[in-house]
Amino acid sequence: MRPACAVSRLLTLNLPRASAPHAVVAGTLIRRYLSLGAELGARPLDGPGLRAFLRPRSRGEVAEEGAGEDAPPYVKREPASGRSVYFETYGCQMNVNDTEIAWSILQKNGYQKASSCTEADVILLVTCSIREKAEQTIWNRLKQLAALKSKRAKSQVPLKIGILGCMAERLKEEILEKEKLVDILAGPDSYRDLPRLLTITATGQKAVNVLLSLDETYADVMPVQVNSQAKTALISIMRGCNNMCSYCIVPFTRGRERSRPISSILQEVKILSDQVLQLIQERANICKQIHLPAQSGSTAMLKAMRRGYTREAYLELVEHVRKIIPGVSLSSDFIAGFCGETEDDHLQTISLLRQVQYNVGYLFAYSLRKKTHAHHKMKDSVPAVVKQRRLEELIAVFREEATKLNTELVGTEQVVLVEGASKRSKVELCGRNDANIKVIIPNLVIPCDWSPDMHASIRPGDYISVQITSASSQSLKGTPIYFTTLNKSAMVTSKQLDTVSDRQ
Repeated sequence: MRPACAVSRLLTLNLPRASAPHAVVAGTLIRRYLSLGAELGARPLDGPGLRAFLRPRSRGEVAEEGAGEDAPPYVKREPASGRSVYFETYGCQMNVNDTEIAWSILQKNGYQKASSCTEADVILLVTCSIREKAEQTIWNRLKQLAALKSKRAKSQVPLKIGILGCMAERLKEEILEKEKLVDILAGPDSYRDLPRLLTITATGQKAVNVLLSLDETYADVMPVQVNSQAKTALISIMRGCNNMCSYCIVPFTRGRERSRPISSILQEVKILSDQVLQLIQERANICKQIHLPAQSGSTAMLKAMRRGYTREAYLELVEHVRKIIPGVSLSSDFIAGFCGETEDDHLQTISLLRQVQYNVGYLFAYSLRKKTHAHHKMKDSVPAVVKQRRLEELIAVFREEATKLNTELVGTEQVVLVEGASKRSKVELCGRNDANIKVIIPNLVIPCDWSPDMHASIRPGDYISVQITSASSQSLKGTPIYFTTLNKSAMVTSKQLDTVSDRQ
């Protein structure tokens, strides 16, 4: 089994694949450490105190983005001048995150990304020390890079090779002595110092910084993905480890446990979430529908449900999503008659349904579930007859608002992915449009958009351009016009979304 010390301190956001609706949900629970702000000693006479020799940034403070260690006056930091850097990452997800942090810092200091090690001016190996085999992999790789370094043309900038991360921390002396080709050693807490270290190597010297920190979390550094094809993004919520498991090297290579400020975590989650929303907006092959479960429109009920947000925060999120994705289709869940729900709470849920206007809704009367917090701590106080009446009122309001939204699509041309036969009619087919709304069409032979003279039968999996003729709260009906593709319909769809946005 792989020890989870370094991995468990990460949140993972999965980026959307090339189909289906996607919801963007992110949240975290982390522990805060007590501040190290207590004074460490009084100043003797007029001389400097101990604090004068400590790093000026205390835990929890956010430094200026991209700021690194101050170089000593005898080391002049030269600009990168377009020097290219290539990363090779070994080990756990934490090392992937470290790579993205290091690249973010170097990119802000003028470095370019090389597509391969043969094109790079700097090769940085982000290393792992969790097992002996992991370290042996690095030793073998260094031997391969030695040949690459020796073949470097004299007319080129000398190739620099660096070891970053846990192995640099654990085997610093051995690396410098055994492998003379290593120019840079930087431990997990020294990535801000990389620009200065690279400046030192430009003079032909070795550069080393493997000092561990009590407060470094890179809270202000927004990681930049090295692999543009990656389908996930990692968010570091803490660094180091205090567990001191008898088999594990992590506390000695990554230092003591410390958490990032919650505000910096939420800011990074927001940035990544916005990137996902932007991706959904831009790509024709991603359905423009997001599920945002509300459960209630009453802040008091949301608190009782332990939902972690208020009505106001939910509405702010809806506005933000619609700003990035005009015409987005929203779906939601609602519970009628939760423990202690008053008539005023119920009316607030009704008003939320009217204010947001959902295309799809999943509404249910509350039923007590054993083992839940509500079962142990709360009373199922709303009578069944009241629950049912409130549920029916919520359903009526949802259908009324969904019908308004769907009616706006009557007369428009929609791209529909055909799923199969309609459940209610053997002569009709059922599919979904870009908003994930069900569309019913007659099963006809229609022309192909690539050749008007050719006609074909519609089959599941086909993309069809459909003229919408009628609407209800649950579905749309239309007439199939011709076969199409997502690429050919993207421009038409974009114009239609703009029209819907203007109406809203």
